[in-house]
Amino acid sequence: MFVVKIGGSKGINLDYVLEDLAHQTEPLVLVHGASDELNQISTQLGKPPRMVTSPSGYTSRYTDRETLDIFAMVYCGKLNMRIVEKLQQLGVNAVGLSGVDGRLLEGKRKSSVRIIENGRKMILRDDFTGKIERANVNLLNILLNNGYLPVISPPAISYKGEAINVDGDRAAAVIANALGADRLLILSNTPGFLKDVDDEASLIPTLDREGIAESIDIYAQDRMKKKLLGAREALDGGVREVILADGRMPGSITAALSGKGTVIKR
Repeated sequence: MFVVKIGGSKGINLDYVLEDLAHQTEPLVLVHGASDELNQISTQLGKPPRMVTSPSGYTSRYTDRETLDIFAMVYCGKLNMRIVEKLQQLGVNAVGLSGVDGRLLEGKRKSSVRIIENGRKMILRDDFTGKIERANVNLLNILLNNGYLPVISPPAISYKGEAINVDGDRAAAVIANALGADRLLILSNTPGFLKDVDDEASLIPTLDREGIAESIDIYAQDRMKKKLLGAREALDGGVREVILADGRMPGSITAALSGKGTVIKR
């Protein structure tokens, strides 16, 4: 059993990933993002993305109610359906779900967010973001045991029943832990974790759990910080290894399973 997370950044070749996924014989769950698509559509709709940075240096999307509605339209509607459609064409009986459906992904909503903007500390309110704390493993097992491949996207749902924007990499980690998965693959638009984001030859091929914190502080930038956080949470929850790999190439899943990319172990 393994979990695949497809990032939503520009450059990932969704067709390559899904074609390779269709040839896998081991049970799996697919989690996906849609950040680049969301940025484009929200801008077209006159609601350009507002990215904010926490005091600890992590970047996230400020999600008011209008942004959340656009988020759901892109993630749950356009891209989730497109992925399920493609997998059905490839002979995979996929089922698309958001984290809201059946309370698949649950967590706490952060009603306010602390950020740094123009050098000043601020508090943003009316924010619909949160952190996933648990996955509905019974629902996932019903699907898996009956031959379906779950295709999952944020948002999640709060304990009060509110849709919340959550990090997809950390969602994939929670799902992998809940299922007792052996491996978590995180596919993005780089060969893996790079020392220098402008030099693909600077790939770090292996990393252990204890080295993650230092790597976040020294090398990781932007979204890679949360990917490493997700990797650490997956390992702490029992996943044997996490592979950060390239989602731009044919055979990306097969390559990742063979160890191509950055392999992170406990």
